[in-house]
Amino acid sequence: MTTAVLDARAGRRCHNALNTLHSTHYFSPDLGRELGALGVTDPRAVNFAARAAALGPVGAGVVTATFYNYRHDLVARHVPAVWETVTPGQALAARERAVDATLRRLLGEEILTSPQMSEAAGLALRAAEGCARGARPLYAAHADLPVPKAPHLAYWHAATLLREHRGDGHVAALAAAGLDGLEALVTHTATGKGMTPKWIFNTRGWSREEWDAATDRLRGRGLLDGAGEPTGAGAALRDEIERETDRLDAAPYAHLGVDGVARLTELATAFARTAVGADAFPADLLGRA
Repeated sequence: MTTAVLDARAGRRCHNALNTLHSTHYFSPDLGRELGALGVTDPRAVNFAARAAALGPVGAGVVTATFYNYRHDLVARHVPAVWETVTPGQALAARERAVDATLRRLLGEEILTSPQMSEAAGLALRAAEGCARGARPLYAAHADLPVPKAPHLAYWHAATLLREHRGDGHVAALAAAGLDGLEALVTHTATGKGMTPKWIFNTRGWSREEWDAATDRLRGRGLLDGAGEPTGAGAALRDEIERETDRLDAAPYAHLGVDGVARLTELATAFARTAVGADAFPADLLGRA
């Protein structure tokens, strides 16, 4: 296999397909049910416990820093208090049970036990071998976790590693571009590819007033126009952020190689389409409205 002609955008396309299936558990009733049985019932606390557990029983500052686009007051309302209800180890076990149930429901047993799933797991794990721990706290924490034995859970685990590796680099790119967490959300939503304000307010803890203030700041910088749409400079900045994220995330896909990336993207896209077709996500999740 050669890596010399690997398109820089190929890794992004592969990531997008992998991340779609990874993200299904955040919107799954299975996650709330598993953690609810352990006493974690607030949906926001469920989210923090599930994603932050790999870091250990950390405080609010670590979660705000690594998650980047959540309001710190919201994080502090639930962290570290959630660790008094559930240990990180219990949260991780609950998350794995929830992921197992979610993937069985969305994909079905035939896909989960197929040769394609085993192949995809092998390819994704091979790509993750190219990841680096330095300056990537969420990736590094998850990289210390054992690889599940079941192919569909191994695939999900590898997708998580690749998602958090890219995400840590993306946070660095956002910070270097001078966008704070809320401004990052506002500019992403303005492109039509991010979450709607409704979902951001519900899950990230920001208010309409704070959203409008961030929008005004971005207008002052010439990144949004009067209607809240990206200006030429705003669109160019978002493009540059994605290119820098691609650059910081190139290693795992270069390690996998051109043919491997193409095959993993093909398999991951098929799995993601099946999950989306099974209503894995709310209909009003993405968009400007």
